[in-house]
Amino acid sequence: MIYFMALAFAVGLGVPIAVLGAGLGQGRAAASALEAMARQPELQSKLQTSMILALVFVESLVILSLLVFLLLNGKMPDAAAVLEAVKAGAH
Repeated sequence: MIYFMALAFAVGLGVPIAVLGAGLGQGRAAASALEAMARQPELQSKLQTSMILALVFVESLVILSLLVFLLLNGKMPDAAAVLEAVKAGAH
C-alpha cells in the first residue's frame, strides 16, 4: 500500500516540479542571452545559437519527465481496487 502512495505522490508532483524548474531555467537563459546581445550586438548570431541549444537541452529533460510520468501513470492501480484493499485492511 505504501508503494501505491509513493507512486501517486511521484506521479502527481514529479512533472510539475520538473516543468517549474525548466521554466525558470529557460527564462534565466533567455534573459542572460538578451542582455549579452544588447551589450555586444555583433555576437548576436553566436549567442542566439548557443541560447537555442541550451533551451533544447532543458526542454529535453521536461520531455523525459513527461515520458516517466506516462510510464508511471500506467502502473497506477484502479481506484476501486485500492479502496477495496483499504476496506479489507481496516477490518
